[in-house]
Amino acid sequence: ILFGFGNAGVAVGFSNLWEHGGFMPNGWGGMLAAMCVVAAAFQGVELVGITAGEAQNPKHTLKRAVNNIVWRILIFYIGSIFVILCIYPWNEVSYIGSPFVMTFAKVGISSAAAIINFVVLTAALSGCNSGMYSSARMIYTLAQNGQAPKCFLKLSKSGVPRNGISVTIIVLFIGVILNYLIPNSKLFLYLYSASVFPGMVAWFVLAYAQKNFRKAWGPEVMAKHEFKSPLYPYSNYFCILFLVLVTIGMLYNPDTRMSIFSSWVYMAAVIIAWFACGLNKKKYDQDGHLIKTDEEP
Repeated sequence: ILFGFGNAGVAVGFSNLWEHGGFMPNGWGGMLAAMCVVAAAFQGVELVGITAGEAQNPKHTLKRAVNNIVWRILIFYIGSIFVILCIYPWNEVSYIGSPFVMTFAKVGISSAAAIINFVVLTAALSGCNSGMYSSARMIYTLAQNGQAPKCFLKLSKSGVPRNGISVTIIVLFIGVILNYLIPNSKLFLYLYSASVFPGMVAWFVLAYAQKNFRKAWGPEVMAKHEFKSPLYPYSNYFCILFLVLVTIGMLYNPDTRMSIFSSWVYMAAVIIAWFACGLNKKKYDQDGHLIKTDEEP
């Protein structure tokens, strides 16, 4: 970009960012359509809250983890796309294969494909690992609250909810089988986009609950709170507005429209089961014994 390495010494510069139709050639609609799928890539950052119960010093480790997340998104997500779009015009990227491979190859790294494959595999395994961890822990908590079968309360000798992990692995394996039986289809896109809206529901709840939490405790208490929110409450409103826009975009995108409808059906079924079965009225201890409340004899 600056010195022309891999480009015969001619610096590419930053002009590709605003040439070939402008900075946003397809307007806000194009960006919104992309975010319908891209939003899923950012889901999981809220999992840092799940680890609070197991952190030895959450006041230190959680603040450090949150700050690291911000910098990693800026460097590895926004930074990498910034570099690629500076080197290659946006309207040529889809015709050159993997833009990451081409970028490395352009600067003379011949084993670019192998490097990128290793990075992608590592990232996929990391995402899978965090998903299994969070899924097993949430299933365990649901079982404690009487919202899942008691069998998910069983822990291994090291304190791992093994039954929750086993079920998660089975579901993952079903996805592998479907991908094998239905290759070269839009199955991945449907499954991937179907996870966007249920994941955003957690963001809706977090943004709304955090706003109410700080409002309830008042500015005096929040001023001394360990976890600052300097843009409160505007950051909460911006987050909610963004999620609404992504949801609207999913309804207009034919590739994600069906997935969001299926997400609504699934969530409706969960809500109906919640009230119909009284799942919020029972709690269990770690041994699976029912904890009696004041309302029960």
